[in-house]
Amino acid sequence: MTATAEKWTDEQKALRKSLEEYFEPLSAGHIEDDAANVFNREKWELIRKSGVLRIPFEERWGGLGHDALTLVYVLEHLGYGCRDAGLLFGAATQIVSAAIPLQKFGSDELKERYLARLIDGEIISAHAISEPSAGSDAMAMISTATPDGDNFILDGKKTFITNGPIADVITVYAKMDTGDGAAGITAFLVETDTPGFMQGEPIDKLGLNTCPFCELEFRGCAVPKENIVGRPGAGFFILEHVMNWEILCIFMMMVGEMQERMERCIEYAKKRNAFGAAIGSNQYIAGKIVDQKIGVETSRKHLYDTAKRFARRRT
Repeated sequence: MTATAEKWTDEQKALRKSLEEYFEPLSAGHIEDDAANVFNREKWELIRKSGVLRIPFEERWGGLGHDALTLVYVLEHLGYGCRDAGLLFGAATQIVSAAIPLQKFGSDELKERYLARLIDGEIISAHAISEPSAGSDAMAMISTATPDGDNFILDGKKTFITNGPIADVITVYAKMDTGDGAAGITAFLVETDTPGFMQGEPIDKLGLNTCPFCELEFRGCAVPKENIVGRPGAGFFILEHVMNWEILCIFMMMVGEMQERMERCIEYAKKRNAFGAAIGSNQYIAGKIVDQKIGVETSRKHLYDTAKRFARRRT
C-alpha cells in the first residue's frame, strides 16, 4: 500500500510498521462482535498498547510528540489492517473528542487532571454535540448551562453520542448567556458519574456496532466552572477545531479501508473466471476498478494535503 509520495522518516516508517503486529488480533471476531453489539475491552487494551492514541500529543503528557501528518500516515495503515470499523471509529473519537481540545485550549489544571489518562486510553472519552431536535446543527442546540455559584447547571439532551455508553468523561457543548449564535456555546468537561448526568441505552445501528452510541440527558447536572474548556462562549470555535481533526482522522482510516477493499476486488477479478476469461478482462469490471482507484487516490491526496496544512500550523 502506498501513502502518497512523501519522504517519510525512518521513525515515521517504524511507527507505522509497528501497528502490523496488532492487525490480526484487532480484526479477530469483528463480524461476531458487530452482530452482537459488543465493545471489546480486550481490543481496546490493544489499541492502548499500540501507542496510536499518543501520536499527536506532547511528550510531557505521555504523548509521542508527532504532527498531524504523521498521525494520518499511521491511521491510514491502521484502517488498512484492522477490519473492526467500529473500533477504529471509537479510537478516532478518543483522540479528538476531549484530548485534542484539552491540549490546545484547556487550563493547566484540566490538563493535569485528565490529559495523560486520555492519551493513555485509561479513561474513555466522547463529545456531546447533536441533539434530538437539532441533529448536527450545533447552532440550533437548546441544552443550557446556567451559572450557579462556583458551578454551571447543565440541562438538556444529546443524542448519537459515539462512545457514549462506555465513556468516563465527555466534552459537552451547551448554551449559556454569553451572547447569541456562536458566542452562546461553551464546552464543559463532564465526568459521567456526576449527579444529574444520565447515559441512555446503546442505540441500535446498521453498522459500527462495536462502537456504541447512546443518548445523554442532563437534569440539574452541576459542573464546576473550572471544567470549562477554553473560556465561556468559545465552545463553537473549539468545536470547529475538533471537527476538523475528527474528519481528518476518521476519513484517513477509511482511505486505508478503501485501499484494502480495492486490493481484494482486484485479486478477485484476476482469479474469478467467467465465459472462459478472468472477469477483470471485462471492460465494465475493469472500469469499475479504475473508478475505485480514482476515488482512493483522490481522497488520499486531499486528506494528506489537509494534514500538511495542519502540521504547518502545529494545531
